[in-house]
Amino acid sequence: MNSYLDKFNDSVKNTIYSKLPLESQKFIKQKSLGLKFTFSEIKQIVDMARDLDMWDEKSIIEIFPEHEQKKVVFARLKKAYEALRSKPNSYKNFELKNIRNEQKYTFKTEAKDGFGLGLCPVASEKTRCCNLLTLDAVESCGFDCSYCSIQSFYNQNTITFDSDFADKLKNLNLEKNKTYHIGTGQASDSLMWGNREGILDALFEFARENPNIILEFKTKSDNISYFLKNDVPKNILCTWSLNTPTIIQNEEHLAASLDKRINAARKLADKSIKVGFHFHPIVEYENYLDEYKSIYDRLLQEFNANEVALVSFGTLTFIKPVIKQLRDREFRSKITQMPFEDASGKSSYPDATKIEMFKHAYESFAPWHKDVFFYLCMEEHEMWEKTFGYQYTTNNDFERAMLAAYAKKLGMEFLV
Repeated sequence: MNSYLDKFNDSVKNTIYSKLPLESQKFIKQKSLGLKFTFSEIKQIVDMARDLDMWDEKSIIEIFPEHEQKKVVFARLKKAYEALRSKPNSYKNFELKNIRNEQKYTFKTEAKDGFGLGLCPVASEKTRCCNLLTLDAVESCGFDCSYCSIQSFYNQNTITFDSDFADKLKNLNLEKNKTYHIGTGQASDSLMWGNREGILDALFEFARENPNIILEFKTKSDNISYFLKNDVPKNILCTWSLNTPTIIQNEEHLAASLDKRINAARKLADKSIKVGFHFHPIVEYENYLDEYKSIYDRLLQEFNANEVALVSFGTLTFIKPVIKQLRDREFRSKITQMPFEDASGKSSYPDATKIEMFKHAYESFAPWHKDVFFYLCMEEHEMWEKTFGYQYTTNNDFERAMLAAYAKKLGMEFLV
């Protein structure tokens, strides 16, 4: 017994066992000692217990099967767990836990090595990618979206500004006879910080000095005061990541409400600033198609196609470090309660679910198809044909089509 107890203790050392409720810890230990689960099985049981608590579903104790044979017990346990993972999520009785009600973080300004201009961190030849260049104007985000990968790369409680950012922008050498698409919303939200540390002053000047760039600010905030008070270069795009009230309330903590985001976009469109909308991630849950459809219809009613440069669609896609990070947090989320399937080395929804959500979204915007650029983000090549009815042969073809469409909408010359 002692030798297996030592084995059990070793097995849980590098897991989140200690973060489970004490009742669940005792139960898992008792069952492991009795059935002699392997190291791998113990780790999986611990992860299952953590997930069930995070999803606000039945506990590991409630779904644990009774049987004398270890293999039968583990197989039935996993089947019960997967059944809860695969069923359509419902937020009807979902209760949040340990979610901040206000933003609390530390600001830090320091000289940083390098510049932070590079390819989109999720760029891959395995998926159809637009070759977006990303500019890390700020590192880490004050919002607390449960699915966001930023928390895996930066200290979420510390917001870091580069003290040399403005000078680095001025000294950046770009080809003058080439059109660039640069986004600032990958390492942080583009607008929530406003002009703190002069970042918007520097970025607006960068846009003015480089009329061949398309500079995109992507946000979930409604902090547009700087844009309303200043002249905005015509090569700037403001885009909003939108989601249903259900997802915003339960998964996009501290971000602006749907109404505030859409109203902010409307105000900038009224100032002749081109806007765009990202539905990424689209999340499957009970009646999700109807809730998303209401947003699609609202945009069609409140915006003219001439005001909108782009609409994109994407869904939940996880790498293992992000899933590990989510399990390590003391909060509740249904965002990982989904049937994981391989998606070019990552985990995402089955293709049938993706086809349903993307096809529905694209067809809902039929009145805008001729005048607005639509695209899928981080999806395999074949998914375009299955949902949009067409696809690009290469990432470069996709990039050229996007740049040409944006340049035309912004009244810019497209330089190949």
